[in-house]
Amino acid sequence: MADILNNPKARHDYHILETFEAGIVLHGTEVKSLRAGRGQIADAFARVDKDEVWLYNAHIDEYSHGNLQNHVPKAPRKLLLHKSEIRKLFELASVKGNALFPLAFYWKNGKVKVSLGVGKGKQQFDKREDLKKKDADREVKRATMKNVKGR
Repeated sequence: MADILNNPKARHDYHILETFEAGIVLHGTEVKSLRAGRGQIADAFARVDKDEVWLYNAHIDEYSHGNLQNHVPKAPRKLLLHKSEIRKLFELASVKGNALFPLAFYWKNGKVKVSLGVGKGKQQFDKREDLKKKDADREVKRATMKNVKGR
């Protein structure tokens, strides 16, 4: 399960409450562009509209060898989920303060899948605490590696 596109901003800005795996409706040139790793999902978000889930603001670059049928880079794209998952997403996303966003695009059995996250926005002090925790973990890891090599 190798990531095609990743959204590190999502894990930094949100407490992730739950994740879902969704298929995505893509056209031929979009798939070819994703194979080349050309796109970004940092500003993307999802919305539930009339029992369907749509992904907005996901930028997939135009395919360099495309022709007149090349795709629109920021077109809304339909996400494929089961009805029960869509209902659950709607309930979670309708709570005030919750957001629906993509965490990553990846390949699974030759198909592009989207890891969709539901999260609550972090406050500035939460982000600082996370950075402090990462730094402390890094220091502990360095110290243990130094002790192991020093023997």
